[in-house]
Amino acid sequence: MSHVIVCEYASLTTESCEPSLNFARVSQTAFDYLCTLSERFNRGGARIAQVEGRKRLRLDSYVGVIQTPCGTTIEVLPKHTSSNELESVNTSRRLLRRLIQSYFEGPTREVGEANLETFNLPVHEWLMARFLAELDHIVQRGVRFNYERIEEEQPFLRGQLNVVAQIRRPPGRAHQFQIRHDVFTPNRPENRLLCAALERVRKLTQQPDNWRLAQELSIRLSDIPKSVHIDSDFRHWSNDRLIAHYQSARPWCELILRQMMPLAVHGLSPGVSLLFPMEKLFERHVAAYIRSELPSNFYIRTPAASKSLCVHEGAPIFRLEPDIFVEHADNKWILDAKWKLLNRTDRDGKYGLSQADFYQLYAYGQKYMHGVGSMALIYPATVQFNKPLSPFNFSEDLQLHVLPFNLEDNKLIGLNLMNFSSHESTY
Repeated sequence: MSHVIVCEYASLTTESCEPSLNFARVSQTAFDYLCTLSERFNRGGARIAQVEGRKRLRLDSYVGVIQTPCGTTIEVLPKHTSSNELESVNTSRRLLRRLIQSYFEGPTREVGEANLETFNLPVHEWLMARFLAELDHIVQRGVRFNYERIEEEQPFLRGQLNVVAQIRRPPGRAHQFQIRHDVFTPNRPENRLLCAALERVRKLTQQPDNWRLAQELSIRLSDIPKSVHIDSDFRHWSNDRLIAHYQSARPWCELILRQMMPLAVHGLSPGVSLLFPMEKLFERHVAAYIRSELPSNFYIRTPAASKSLCVHEGAPIFRLEPDIFVEHADNKWILDAKWKLLNRTDRDGKYGLSQADFYQLYAYGQKYMHGVGSMALIYPATVQFNKPLSPFNFSEDLQLHVLPFNLEDNKLIGLNLMNFSSHESTY
């Protein structure tokens, strides 16, 4: 089994090469599997890779892990600018963990973080460790039971006699009773799903601590059957307050059982394949930060989807969806997050900004803000982009800021430029 670590937009080849985060070699069987996987994703409306010739494959902006049937594990990390590859891998892994946590809006409680950092777990092992930690928390709090109605034939009376069924029995079996009774059992959808995910983790994990905890939990939950109808059981997952301590485990359970994010590819060989669109991870993380920074009386939608670009035959068409829409009293703000590396010294190259993004923000400003107010495009902070750019003025009343988001310090640089603080007197 081989473990390949690359970053997004890296190239994979079957030829010999000097391995790096931007270029790596995989086996022919792994390459063929990736081509098939990419084709299936393309049919689903997403592109995870692009074939370049017969022996090279260029990854797209999906991050996570792909495990091929031949045993090759490909870990795709966010693109990092550090020149030290070992430092870049460790930093990118920590970053991806935080982004995934924000993606699922998980609790801040981090079980065993010191242990995870010590062993430098790959992303998929960290995901399995997160699930096991949440499941262990559930078991310690107590697995929930419910009553299940049983109808059966027995030589004794128990519970309620099913009179209609008993009358229909033939004379030779009249001594057998048709009964109904309730059994207090842990056989409920939530527990079946957790056991199914636990079994998958137990078989796939290569990390000793994960395997040991999975074995222990498997023994303690051995009386609970595993889910065989995953979609149906997820639909019947209860939101009752008595099962509230299960909620933090649900996203990790679903992630492991669905195997693919954001799309599920059916009919493939078993393996862990967990892929996330980097743009969505960044958008969710920025949105979570904005929610945490603004007072509770600010109305925030993420994303907003109430306006369209135009009306055609009496119906709206081309829906406009800014990532973050903030409203307070009569004031409105729009913020849009883009996962792209900028260079604030490259004035001739427009800093790496996209004209299409500016057209998009201009349309947002006209439809959501009536051409008055402040908007922001938010990009990840780098050494080349660590300060806000000078504001871009669409008009005297409509202004666009381009701000860096420091992912290491989890801070939006230049947030004060949006003039949120000018309304503190009304908080």
